[in-house]
Amino acid sequence: MKVIEFLKGKKGAIGIGTLIIFIAMVLVAAVAAAVLINTSGFLQQKAMATGKESTEQVASGLLCSGVTGHYVKNKGIDRIVIYITPNAGSAPIDLKQCKLFLMYDGKAVSLNFSKYDTNTVGDFTNGIKDIFNTTVVKWNNADATSFVVVALQDDDKSLLTNAVINKGDLAGVLVNVSAAFGKHVGTRERVSGYLQPEFGAPAVIEFTTPAAFTSDVIELQ
Repeated sequence: MKVIEFLKGKKGAIGIGTLIIFIAMVLVAAVAAAVLINTSGFLQQKAMATGKESTEQVASGLLCSGVTGHYVKNKGIDRIVIYITPNAGSAPIDLKQCKLFLMYDGKAVSLNFSKYDTNTVGDFTNGIKDIFNTTVVKWNNADATSFVVVALQDDDKSLLTNAVINKGDLAGVLVNVSAAFGKHVGTRERVSGYLQPEFGAPAVIEFTTPAAFTSDVIELQ
């Protein structure tokens, strides 16, 4: 009888041990599941944020629609205007955060946005007879380290109020190349560079001056 009771007690102990192991396995599985759920949720959020930033980086940017230059007789080009507009589908771009990089005759320069007044951008949305007229346009603020922005098309006033260019806007970037490079740009000279926004593709500037200057204002790109 004692042997039978001992065997029964031993079976009960084995059952309790098995139950404890089972409960422990369930707890471990629950903890692992919770960790996996939290990790997957975090990774999903990171993936969505990264995807949004990548799309913004690829889709956004600036486009250079042309470059005109001002010729000084017997010297060369002293000033240029770069016309920029947002790429198709681009997010709004803050021009105050843009950097202009230019290369000419072995010299590379970096220009910043010129904060010359409280409005930050000149208003020429109603048209202008001569953008190179220094008595009308604040060319004196375009110097060796800064460029000036003027609004040529800005229906929502984003350029004028915040220097932010968005869909439908057209801006002119005024650059004093003679001050930036320390000399005028002559004939048959190559100038290259880009206007780099805070995010997105830059507006590429690249042109070679003509073999002869035949007018005061010249289309370069």
